[in-house]
Amino acid sequence: MAKKKGVEKMLSVQEVASKLNKPPSSIRIWAAKGRFPGAERIEPEYGVPYWLIPQSAVDNFEERAVGRPPKPGAARPRKKKGP
Repeated sequence: MAKKKGVEKMLSVQEVASKLNKPPSSIRIWAAKGRFPGAERIEPEYGVPYWLIPQSAVDNFEERAVGRPPKPGAARPRKKKGP
């Protein structure tokens, strides 16, 4: 069977959470914020809305560091040597 050109595998929130070892709630938030390019929110007539996320978006995903970035030129504090 020939592979369809331009059709990419889409993953559920649960599948992405499992691959990235993160809770599904984080995946849903990131999808809503646009962190997964090409992610689609499906809103069925009956039932609960859900996300489908492209495999390539998951493969290229880079988690952002939490917190304020360090100031340029700032050194880490050194540990005091003591008895």
